[in-house]
Amino acid sequence: MRLAFILSELGSGLRRNLTMVISVILVTFVSLTFVGAAGLLQLQIGQLKGFWYDKVQVTIYLCTDVPSNTNCVSGPVTADQKNTIQGMLESAAVKPYVEKWSFETQAEALTHFKEQFASSPMVDSVEASNLPSSFRIKLTDPEKYQIINESFAATPGVDSVVDQRKVLEPLFWWMNVATFVAVGIAVLMIVCAALLIATTIRLSAQSRAKEIDIMRLVGASKTVIQLPFVLEGVIAATIGALFASGAVWLIVTFATSWIQENGSTGMPMISPAKSLVIYPILILLGIVLAGIASAVSLRKNLKV
Repeated sequence: MRLAFILSELGSGLRRNLTMVISVILVTFVSLTFVGAAGLLQLQIGQLKGFWYDKVQVTIYLCTDVPSNTNCVSGPVTADQKNTIQGMLESAAVKPYVEKWSFETQAEALTHFKEQFASSPMVDSVEASNLPSSFRIKLTDPEKYQIINESFAATPGVDSVVDQRKVLEPLFWWMNVATFVAVGIAVLMIVCAALLIATTIRLSAQSRAKEIDIMRLVGASKTVIQLPFVLEGVIAATIGALFASGAVWLIVTFATSWIQENGSTGMPMISPAKSLVIYPILILLGIVLAGIASAVSLRKNLKV
């Protein structure tokens, strides 16, 4: 009986306030889409950092079958040359600047390449022989990169010495700025959504003041009276959150397709599957936002 009454009041409220409900859906959709976009940017930054960014500061790439400088004219790096390079890393002149190092074979490089570029169509066309083996080094002081470069750049068997952080830091800086902007806009939109939900619930309650008075007289509890109004906001916000989740999925899908179609396959992109973690967060955020806004509005404006 009580459940049937609550559902009846809920349906009546949604019909009477259809325009405001649509407004709540739209503003929740827009605000949570910005939240989702900020989440996507963070996932993308994590994807770009990938396996090596957080662990390696300098990479010494070794020669392959295709020479790219005078160090490699004699062909791929030999075992003796690898041992020489390893010995230099352990030498008294270099060791104080190296916190730790590891060696990555061509097969391991292929595995990591496939992990980082899982969404790229070029993955299946790359073989281990196409990728160089390398020494991956973490420095005690990242600013001492030049010492490592001068020590190894001209060493036989070394193709190149790359400071990976210097290459990627400007990109990550701009992406972090974009994330902060998206989060700022998202917070502003969430505040707007909360205010609109609160206003909608208050007006809905005021329009049914006589019904509420009757329910008080017959002894209805606070929960029974307030629950239909809270559910109105929650349902509208949940629909908006579902639309926002769909928008985020479309962003990921079309962005990935566009990059692949335009040949920009050198940039590892997050896949639609990896973005799945964002959708339940958006839906939960929509429900919590509507529940809190509705409850606060009713407590201040609906004295039961």
